[in-house]
Amino acid sequence: MLDTRRHYASLRSLALLPLVLFFPVVIAFFVDPDVAWGEYVGVFFHLSILFLVSRLESAPWAKAAGYGWVALDVLAGILMINDVAYDTAWAVRLGGHVLAGVWIVASSLVSRAVPVSVVGVITGLWLAAYSFVGDVLPESFLRPAGILILVWFALLAIFHRSAQERTAAPEGPALA
Repeated sequence: MLDTRRHYASLRSLALLPLVLFFPVVIAFFVDPDVAWGEYVGVFFHLSILFLVSRLESAPWAKAAGYGWVALDVLAGILMINDVAYDTAWAVRLGGHVLAGVWIVASSLVSRAVPVSVVGVITGLWLAAYSFVGDVLPESFLRPAGILILVWFALLAIFHRSAQERTAAPEGPALA
């Protein structure tokens, strides 16, 4: 059975998975926002974030916000797939983005990698803030947050190491 104390994938892999899944969705935002397959890939993208939420260091309330984001955005995607009124699904998605912002900012602030912290705070604030003005600003104002979250995932894969990975790795050059 699976052991909850064992990590089955590296943090790098867990950051790259949502990056790979969300990249085509972000491209679709710019090329054809109404593409039919976008919601399907979006659901899998959000599900992949579950693994990242569980591994990134953050307060329990921040992790709860991350899980809440995933739940609400998966719900929004399934609502869209099943032709529920767009305004209803969009409002659910924006509510999830407030929680996304909380989790992204909180987990970025505890990162030891400055690029992760800076891009994460900007991304989280943008996502959350747009949710409060999404009824008056067009969806195109959300596009930069989509690009920023891709950059954030890439920076996590490049720079971020969990406390467990930092203590397991030797600090200096290996001695022969």
